[in-house]
Amino acid sequence: MSTIPAGRHQYILSQIGQHGTVNVADLAGELSVSELTIRRDLDQLAKNGLVERTHGGATARRNLPIEPDYVQKASEFPREKEAIGRTVASMVEEGDTLYINSGSTTFEVIRAVVALEKKLTIVTNNIDAIYLCKEHEHVRLILAGGVYRPRSHSVSGSLSSLLVSEIYANKAIIGVDGFSLTAGLSTPILEEAETTRAMIEHTVGKVIVVATGNKIGVVSNFKTVSPDRVDILVTDSHGGEIIAQMETHEGLQVVIADTKE
Repeated sequence: MSTIPAGRHQYILSQIGQHGTVNVADLAGELSVSELTIRRDLDQLAKNGLVERTHGGATARRNLPIEPDYVQKASEFPREKEAIGRTVASMVEEGDTLYINSGSTTFEVIRAVVALEKKLTIVTNNIDAIYLCKEHEHVRLILAGGVYRPRSHSVSGSLSSLLVSEIYANKAIIGVDGFSLTAGLSTPILEEAETTRAMIEHTVGKVIVVATGNKIGVVSNFKTVSPDRVDILVTDSHGGEIIAQMETHEGLQVVIADTKE
């Protein structure tokens, strides 16, 4: 077996293509090199955007080039999204000003937060927040302006970013299409990336990402922010080995929502 880096890389990619995942110890034995060498190879492949690193190896990088329809997304993983919503709500305090962006997971976050009966301000581009907040006077709802996108039930773009630039929140609760330790937060829609980035940049407290396990390790077209801008990831138990890798990432707190409640 080739000990040249390019040859090892080709072999590693072929194994991931066949099996979907690889293990450091197995690769070291198959290629007759040290585990340290394999880790360096995997780190380089991840840096080049070809794989997603896990705690003990790597997996194929999953891409999301096209935005899913909102109705389709809303029907997926309902118990997990409700559990994520409850978990995030427990982190919200009386008087908070919250940035919450668009998405079916953040919809469940808004539902859970509103049910707290705490005095809050929610700044969002999620149009469905109107339905959730209309009968709750304890919630001050500020809708970001912008172009309405029916596929995502949201408004976004430069007008949204302009309003966001005038408000500083003490927490941001951010839904994503993809979250990768190498690529950061990403989305298939440029305007959504711009609006979400503005929210994060104008948050003076914790940035909380909410994502079901199927979003972990996914990379889409437009980068929102790097993973270092995220303080807390709230997810479910379906993220697999990539979640284990994220739990060791310095500065990132990973919280697994309990779906049994």
